[in-house]
This record gives sequence, C-alpha cells and structure tokens, in this order.
Amino acid sequence: MADLDFQIHELLDAYAQGSVDPEAVIETIYDRIEACSDKAIWISLVPRADALAAARALAEKEATQSDLPLYGIPFAVKDNIDCQELPTTAGCPSFAYLPQEDAMVVERLRAAGAILIGKTNLDQFATGLVGTRSPYGVPHSAFHEDYISGGSSSGSAVAVARGLVSFALGTDTAGSGRVPAAFNNLVGYKPTCGLGSTRGVVPACRTLDCVSVFTASCADASLVKRVVEGFDGDDPFSRYPIDRPLAGAAFHFGVLDEQSRDFKGDAGVEALYDAAIENMRDLGGVPVAIDYTPFRKAAELLYVGPWVAERYAAVGAHIEHGDEDVDPTVAKIVLEGKSVSAVDAFTGQYALAGYRRVIDEVWNRVDLLLLPTTPTTYRIDEIANDPVTLNANLGLYTNFVNLTDCAAVAIPAGFRDGLPAGVTLIGPAFTDKGLLSLGDRLHRAFDRTDGAGLKAGATEHPLSSVPADRKQGIELAVVGAHLSGQPLNWQLTERGAKLVASTQTGAGYRLFALADTEPPKPGLVRQSEGGSAIDVEVWALSDEAFGQFTAAVPAPLAIGNVELCDGRWVKGFVCEPWGLKDARDITEFGGWRAFLKIGL
Repeated sequence: MADLDFQIHELLDAYAQGSVDPEAVIETIYDRIEACSDKAIWISLVPRADALAAARALAEKEATQSDLPLYGIPFAVKDNIDCQELPTTAGCPSFAYLPQEDAMVVERLRAAGAILIGKTNLDQFATGLVGTRSPYGVPHSAFHEDYISGGSSSGSAVAVARGLVSFALGTDTAGSGRVPAAFNNLVGYKPTCGLGSTRGVVPACRTLDCVSVFTASCADASLVKRVVEGFDGDDPFSRYPIDRPLAGAAFHFGVLDEQSRDFKGDAGVEALYDAAIENMRDLGGVPVAIDYTPFRKAAELLYVGPWVAERYAAVGAHIEHGDEDVDPTVAKIVLEGKSVSAVDAFTGQYALAGYRRVIDEVWNRVDLLLLPTTPTTYRIDEIANDPVTLNANLGLYTNFVNLTDCAAVAIPAGFRDGLPAGVTLIGPAFTDKGLLSLGDRLHRAFDRTDGAGLKAGATEHPLSSVPADRKQGIELAVVGAHLSGQPLNWQLTERGAKLVASTQTGAGYRLFALADTEPPKPGLVRQSEGGSAIDVEVWALSDEAFGQFTAAVPAPLAIGNVELCDGRWVKGFVCEPWGLKDARDITEFGGWRAFLKIGL
C-alpha cells in the first residue's frame, strides 16, 4: 500500500479491480502527510476521521465510476478557494473566514466522488510566482529543498509532486498554475477564463482569474476538466463551454525567434526547449519562428494600470490595515494600485487592445505556441535577496496568457542538474481540449526520449508506477503511424490507452511502406519464410476503447493476431495483401521509425 500510485486513472483502475478501497487510500494519504518533511505544504487539513468518513460514505452509496467519475480520488485545494469545513485564509491569518458553502468547482468535484484532504499554502493573496510570500512557511521544490516551489499555487503543486494527493486545484492569473508545475515536474492545466466557475474564489484580478489543475498527466487533467467546467449563472464571468478545434495531424506551432530568446543565462532550460521543438516536429508539427515582442509587452501590462488597481479592489482594504500578517512584498505591489487613475486604466486597456490585434495576426499563421514555461529557476535564498525582479523573470512567458484570453497546458520537459523544467502549449480561447490532447502526446514523447516525463512525477512516490500484476486490458501491437510520437498516436491516447512495452514481433514478418497514404503508413505481413523481427509498441486499451479504435481502422489495414518475440500473441495491425500494390519492402530497416530516419 505504501507504494500505491495515486495517479487518477491508475487509482480508478485499482478501485475497479477491487485491489484497494477508498478507506485504505485515505489512511495511506495521512500516513504520507505525517511522514513528509515539507510541513509548509498545508495550511489546514481535513481531520483524518472526517476524510475516512467521506470514504465510507462513498462505499455505502454503492455507486459506479460512471456515476462518480472521481470515485475515491483524494485532492487538495489552494487556500484561496472556499471549502465549507475549512477556513479560507488566502495566505493571511488575519484575513481568514469560514465559508458557508463550497466554491462551485469544489462542489462539483465532491459530487463526482472526490475526497478533500486539505487546503494548501500559497503566495499571499495569490500575488507572486515564487511560493515564498506566506506567513505559513515556504514550500520547496519536490526535487531540491534549496529551490523554490513556484507560486502562487505552491502547496498544491508540491502536494501532487510528493504523492500526497492525486490532483490539486490552484488558481492562475499570471502563471500561478503553470510555474509550480514546471518546478515540480507536473502537468499544469490553465483553462480558458470563464470555463470553470470562480464563484467562491478570493479574487486576485477578477477579470483574469481562473481555477487551474495540477496532475501527473494530461489524461488526469482532462478528467478533472470535464467534471469542473460548465456555465454558472451566479458567476458574472462564467462562459458557456465551447470546443474549438486546435489542429489536425499536421499543424504549425509558434516558437521563439532568435531575438526573442531569453533564458536568463540558463543553458540547460534552453536545451530542453530545443528538445521540445524537435519532439513537436516528430508529432507532425511545423515550427514557425515568431517575434515575441507583442506578447512580452502585453505581459508587462499586468503589473501596471488597471490590473494592479484590480488587485487593490480585491484585497486592498485589508492590506491597508498593515497588520503583521501581511507580506511586505505583496503589500507594496497591491497598494500601488490605489494610485491608478481612471485615465491610467483606459490607457492600459487601449494598449492591450493594440497588442491583441497584433497577436491575432500570429494566430492566423500558427495553431498554437510552444514556449518555455519559465526561463530558469531560483534558490529560495536568491528570491529573498531580490523578490521582485526575479519574480518578474519567472513570468516572462506566462503573464500574457490570461490578458490575451488564451488557454494553456504546462508539460514536463525533462531535467537539468537534477531539477525539472517545463514547456507550455498555448492556444486561443476554448482550445483546451486540443491542447490537452496534444500535450499528452508531447508528454509521452519526452518520456520516450529521456525518461523524464511520465515516469518521474514525484521523488518519493513515482506517479506512473504500475504494479506488474495489474490487468492491462486488451493489448494491441502498433507498428507505424500509431507509435509514440507519430501523427496518429493521439487516436490511442485520447481513448486512455497505456503504453505497455516497446518490443519486436517474432521473426516471421515483413514490413512495407504503403503507397499513397496520408499520413504515411506501413503494412505488416506475416510470411511463411524469409521474414524478420519488426519493432512494435504494445498498447493496452479498455474493452470499450478497443472497440471504438478498431472500428475506425481504414482498409487495407486491419486488426489481426501478431506474434511477439517472446512467443505471445496479441492483437495488432496487419495489412490486406491487396494493399501491397506499389508498396516498398522496408523490412531491412527493422521498423518504421528507422525507415523514417534514413529510408525516405
């Protein structure tokens, strides 16, 4: 039980198979919290007995996962989001109040079967990207105690990264749901503003705020998204969900041009960014160099004019009392908003409108942006010596996103010097679903290339460990365009398929590059003699997903039986003999990827 994986989909599988129950999970959760050395993660906890009672109540309902899509899933909430049984502090003890009801997003999660564990630490009043501006202590990176966790959703990110909960809610105004994801090797989903209700959230900038999600994978984030999104008539900033298509198998993605690159001297993060660009190429993307200037100038507006005044409107009255609980850096930032005039506010709005018009032209050339989540990271002591400048550096590639009405998904991009870094996929409003789908493919591509993605979401409790004896589902051998990183892999991942193994067929096969297919595809044919072993991946799908997937397989391809090199037989892609007309025999390459590298 101590090694139990709390990744949402893995935990749901374990529940379905009866190998674990919610009460046992909750007991493990609290044992881990007690043993965790980072005591600054939490501001308040639901008592263990109450969380266990919530778990027992689930069992008594005799509900299924179709009824409760987050059945027994433990989660944490940033402490500027209301939970009825716990005080909301926003990181300031003198501001604390006991809410009368849950925030709408929390209400929806509990109705879906999720179990609240506690409220997490944050940069006070969600003002900061560092995670050090709190009287409740300073959480540190899950990977090195000397380094910052990122903020403002500091405790939420670290709680997931340390394997203490399956997911956590944050908020995001300027990058607070993305920067901590990068520093803790997590997925950070920042939805289109208004897609999820902010009713019951202490505002930072009400016109820009949204509730974000920290998870181990994009698949997990997608599940939480489906639960929490929806129009809320009592939230004046709520919007009806729209699914705006992002891109097809071939897409164009914006990258920083040479003049726009700024990594604050961190060559390691820059190298990981370059690796991400290459992985996106492998996924079918075409990079397009963009001038980042209009995005940077839009970002700079966040801490001038109307948006600083908006922070003052939210919490300025409390900060002006000047009690000892108020962080001095936060106070300085917020109180500057008091001097903003109506003229300043309109001037800022006009400037933003001008930058957005230029940015709209960029969207005419690219489907999405691929940017570094942050240019670098810092030690806790470095932030203490220069809290404002270094904080601003961290927002270089995040601050513009909400101002320009974009959605974003932060993805782990690998490690340098033992510390994680990330990249972010950014698209226009309501491209959330497409970003998460592409983000999942990119995450898996990183995992394939350097092992840094899915396998290393936490230090003490790896977030993707799967017990060897767990039933995987129906196994499917793929040989070409459905391989990891190839243009049709998304057809597997969007159905929740899991990569089981990278292996080879038995020795009796030949591989052909089929003629006139888009995207290019191979055909696998079993031979009575003269065959060879061919590289394949084995993916596992649920019964339902397997049926959906196979129903869409186009001729001349088909799903048949394929022998693996260990003697096992699994379902897999094969080719009808008539489809080999004008095809090229590429068996000598040993697999599709090798052919693509040197054979085309």
